[in-house]
Amino acid sequence: MSVDRTLYLKILAEKYQSVQAVCREIINLNAILNLPKGTEHFMSDLHGEYEAFCHILNNCSGVIREKVDLLFEEQLNDSERQAICTLIYYPKEKLEQLKKENALSMERYRMILNQLIEIAKLLSSKYTRSKVRKAMPEDFAYIIDELLHVQKDEDDNQVRYHQKILDTILEIDNADEFIVALAELIKRLAVDHLHIVGDIFDRGPYADKIMDLLMNYHSLDFEWGNHDILWMGAAAGNQACIANVLKNNLRHHNTEILESGYGISLRELALFAEKTYANVEPMEAADKAVSVMLLKLEGQTILRHPEYEMKDRLLLSKIDKEKKTVAIDGKEYPLKDGDFPTLQREDVYVLTEEEAHVMDELTTAFINSDRLQRHISYLYEKGSMYRIFNGNLLYHGCVPLDESGNFDGVRFGDEIYQGKRYLDYADKMARRAYFHRKDQDALDFMWFLWCGRKSPLCGRNIKTFERMFVTDESAWIEESNPYYRYHEEERTCNMILREFGLYSEHSHIINGHTPVKTMEGEQPIRAGGKLLVIDGGFCKDYHKTTGIAGYTLIYNSHGMRIKAHHPFESVKKALQENKDIASESQIVETEKTRVLVKDTDVGKKIMAYISDLEELMQEYRNGSIEPGTKLF
Repeated sequence: MSVDRTLYLKILAEKYQSVQAVCREIINLNAILNLPKGTEHFMSDLHGEYEAFCHILNNCSGVIREKVDLLFEEQLNDSERQAICTLIYYPKEKLEQLKKENALSMERYRMILNQLIEIAKLLSSKYTRSKVRKAMPEDFAYIIDELLHVQKDEDDNQVRYHQKILDTILEIDNADEFIVALAELIKRLAVDHLHIVGDIFDRGPYADKIMDLLMNYHSLDFEWGNHDILWMGAAAGNQACIANVLKNNLRHHNTEILESGYGISLRELALFAEKTYANVEPMEAADKAVSVMLLKLEGQTILRHPEYEMKDRLLLSKIDKEKKTVAIDGKEYPLKDGDFPTLQREDVYVLTEEEAHVMDELTTAFINSDRLQRHISYLYEKGSMYRIFNGNLLYHGCVPLDESGNFDGVRFGDEIYQGKRYLDYADKMARRAYFHRKDQDALDFMWFLWCGRKSPLCGRNIKTFERMFVTDESAWIEESNPYYRYHEEERTCNMILREFGLYSEHSHIINGHTPVKTMEGEQPIRAGGKLLVIDGGFCKDYHKTTGIAGYTLIYNSHGMRIKAHHPFESVKKALQENKDIASESQIVETEKTRVLVKDTDVGKKIMAYISDLEELMQEYRNGSIEPGTKLF
């Protein structure tokens, strides 16, 4: 046995100091391996829509309603079952409403408590007692644990004991708190792990509130989206990213997230804009000022990096001020607005002294926003460019392909990157940008990831200038990466999966980023079931295009289901009418046999650990390591 292996086993021996302790843990772990796999919940493209996101998170994409129906379909009508669900989703608010309606008698309280206990009991059945106990609210853990393990055939003593627990909860006026605790436990047990497949930020107003919520979630990961990476770049101090963040939020009238959410003052920008563009409304002036600075900063980035292959985007230098036109690909287009007072003849991409001052003030504000930095640090801690989880490949945008459908090679320095190696490189550079902020190349790369032609997070040729200033909408067309043609083919998806080491027929690509245009006949399940597109469609602007409020995905021990959601109206509506988000399920894949913990990534780690414990037990028995051995 190697020295390192012996040392590892001795460290393990400090935790398990007897043969019996090792045996006990092996028995426990083997039992866990045979429990059903926990439920995974996949969501994408939240885009600051806090209320809709909260509701989907609370109802677990319909999982809770399914459990309620399973238990009470024959006992309660649809309205009564939905009332239970609403109480679980919003316990404090629903209880307050019922009190105002004088609808909470002792008997009603008792019925609610018994119903919630039954639901919690059903959901806890796939977990170990230890795991369930850890998930319980601390103040009520002992009581809940007792009530969850009530047996139907228990003797009179136990019946009286458990009955007295409920009686006492009601007598001492502690029922509200207990109901809230049970509701939280139910939601916690309904989903074992949450995947956010990109784009928390922009468009909607409350990405900061979403981040606060997610930072308290029990188990999750992020696959960064292009809008996330933009904010990550801004938090690292990249001025081109900062200007784009400002532009996006001015466009969607979401300046509150900047000023109130993150404490980033826009005063210097507003004063500069009012002075420079005095003939237009203040918001329009601010938008114009940011747009011009954005194009200048992007131009500087492109000029520093010819490897980005984006010199055709240097359009400020193609403006004819007198004719009020711009030359794009050899064709002249009329401009909406020919007023560009800050463009300097000697170099149109240099910021004026006043513009530089505004950007420096904003950069300081982004870097020094404590709340923003906490949120972004968490995105780095829990996030990555892609993730392989239980045999599935998760990413937000694309794996860039060439016109022939092969992996496209992108040159950075002396190296050409493609496929998995390219996404690994992008992940490394994104981390370097934030944690080594003096690395200008890494900082610039954050902007490239946001909108670069061959960025795996973008996947299209962004026409920023054209959409801002060109009247002819034919110039606005943004060509997509060939990935978005080829990913409909099973052959392409299998090629990508194999590139990431996934060869199972049950492996899938789970992809965010692109809204599924249901009204035009698009489907979220593609390439013979190998590709699942789950843009959540939370952004209200997309609802007219998509026809629905997007998709989420549930993967439990029985298989995978895509959930199509109708638009969420409001929490107020949900409380008043017990109105849920209407959802339809589409089965992706049904497992022939139930998936157990041993079939998952966690199961593989447990089996490896069992093997280590068995080796330690053998060392104890042959005397190579003495029980109770301590290293220090």
